[in-house]
Amino acid sequence: MGALLWLLIPVLAGLAAALWSSWTLRNRRTGDVAELAGYARFRAAMEKQHTAPAPAATTREHASDPV
Repeated sequence: MGALLWLLIPVLAGLAAALWSSWTLRNRRTGDVAELAGYARFRAAMEKQHTAPAPAATTREHASDPV
């Protein structure tokens, strides 16, 4: 009877390992699909032609010119 109890320990450890591995290998919703969609949005934003605003006109009204 004692030998059967010792054999029960590795069997229970194997069952625990099987449950743990099935939990860690479960399907998750995140992955390459979300990352590729984000990269596509990034590329679309970078390919847009942006018009630069006109530079501000500089005035010399209060310039200190030596007379």
